[in-house]
Amino acid sequence: MKHTEDQKRSTPNEVRIGLISISDRASKGVYQDEGIPALQTWLMKAIKNPCDFHERLISDDSEIITEAIVELVDDMRCDLVLTTGGTGPSRRDVTPEATLDAGTREMPGFGEQMRQISLKFVPTAILSRQVAVLREIEEHAALVINLPGQPKAIAETLEGLKDDNGKVLVPGIFAAVPYCIDLIGGPYIETNEEIIKVFRPKSALKK
Repeated sequence: MKHTEDQKRSTPNEVRIGLISISDRASKGVYQDEGIPALQTWLMKAIKNPCDFHERLISDDSEIITEAIVELVDDMRCDLVLTTGGTGPSRRDVTPEATLDAGTREMPGFGEQMRQISLKFVPTAILSRQVAVLREIEEHAALVINLPGQPKAIAETLEGLKDDNGKVLVPGIFAAVPYCIDLIGGPYIETNEEIIKVFRPKSALKK
């Protein structure tokens, strides 16, 4: 179903989120996908706004991945699209290239920070090739981020690294997501600060 530009959100601050899990075997039903449930569980804990989720479970095919991102942004009018899987060095891992094909501008800081977080846990994080991009069309834009495939790594990447007292040692990437969406014209996202504290400059805070 194609969504039109004038489709109303359920509330003005509703966040439309696309979730794409990329796996040949999961898309064929060989095993159950864990990426989308892990993403949705974390996001529902972290985001205070009403959320409208649009899910896609697809194979490791570059054209299919690019088409899914384009559809979620252009037709479904998602503000944020998160992918999981397909970011390693194997020949079937084509998610970063497909994401770059869908994007209009790259946001390299997200990939840099994701690897910084993951390296605190495993040395093989250096093999990860996750990227983030903006996709901008007339009167709409979205942030698209590649995430790891494992549920535990997804939460670590979004939430960051904390000590036993809850003090943030390495900020999770989601701390920067709401302000990025502000800047591209999306809804004002508020979070549960026990999970993730958003960073915004004082001039961008709403009372």
